[in-house]
Amino acid sequence: FLALYLIINGRKIKHLSSIETGPDMQAPSIAIIVAVRNEEYALKEALTSVCNLDYNNYKVLVINDRSTDNTGQILSEMQAQYNHLSVINIDMLPEGWMGKNHALYTGSTSSHEDYMLFTDADVVYHKDVLKKAIHYCVKNNLDHLTILPGIISPSSRLNSVIMTFVIMLTALQRPWAAKIKTSKASMGVGAFNLVKREIYERAGTHKAIGMRPDDDLKLAASIKAAGGNADVLYGRKEIQVEWYTSVKEFINGLMKNIFSGFKYNAFLAAGGALGTLLFFVLPIPLVLIFGNNMARIFVICTVIFQLTLYGNMPGSNGKWWYAFLSIYAGIIMVYIILKATITNLYNGGIYWRDTFYSLKELRKNK
Repeated sequence: FLALYLIINGRKIKHLSSIETGPDMQAPSIAIIVAVRNEEYALKEALTSVCNLDYNNYKVLVINDRSTDNTGQILSEMQAQYNHLSVINIDMLPEGWMGKNHALYTGSTSSHEDYMLFTDADVVYHKDVLKKAIHYCVKNNLDHLTILPGIISPSSRLNSVIMTFVIMLTALQRPWAAKIKTSKASMGVGAFNLVKREIYERAGTHKAIGMRPDDDLKLAASIKAAGGNADVLYGRKEIQVEWYTSVKEFINGLMKNIFSGFKYNAFLAAGGALGTLLFFVLPIPLVLIFGNNMARIFVICTVIFQLTLYGNMPGSNGKWWYAFLSIYAGIIMVYIILKATITNLYNGGIYWRDTFYSLKELRKNK
């Protein structure tokens, strides 16, 4: 039933590729704000795509947050190449902030444009993305637009795990309901959070979520709570990101923020692990081994719905057969939830980008 619920509601989300722009399109000013820290691996390709967008009223502001690799050199070379690209270097992290949140806030206070697009340093854009996105915002009087990117990876195992995580996140956030004013549902992603400056300031800016590792989701929630009009689009072909390169990297990456999704509560985290186990891991093998014929028919129906669900999730590129790895992916997700919970409680906090944040600090901003 959950699979069917997600399939039906997922179809309510429009695709960026279907958005058309006309010659009379408004072009409000936009500041694209990118927080970077030791991003030499993917920075040049991603930032080049940002600097070559087909839009005539935007600037790019990159906040270099204490990088120690070749990121600074790459930024200097690109700044010399693109006159609409500016770089701000941060040498120290103030108390009460996570690095990325502070960097994005610094970008917001160093710009004055009508809109701000908060994006990550490894996202590759198609040239028409900004033009279509801002046209959709103006036409629908939106304060906040999230575009869900296509996630690329050479590994089928990794893709199956990522798609399982996306399914869990989608069920929790209900992105199709973000545009409903009376709903508390909201959705934000690091790849594309386009925000009108007025509502951003009314929602408290990144100051209100300064210690949140899931800043993209919480920014969306704060804007919705402030009365902003929001919507979500699929952009799997127009915006692409190689989120992680291996299952091990994916596991390590989620160590920093999965516990925050359970409000730093061990009981909620245990419930999340149990729910994941019951939905993704146990039903099929248990029923096939111990169930009667009627139960096996339900299992076959479940598999069909799962295949359809995986094939329609953003980032899957229609590869429905990822569902056959859902048991493996479910086990990985259970492992991540339990390991993050135990590790964070044992350490009394989380490590993110070589900085330690205590649970006491984090819980103040939950």
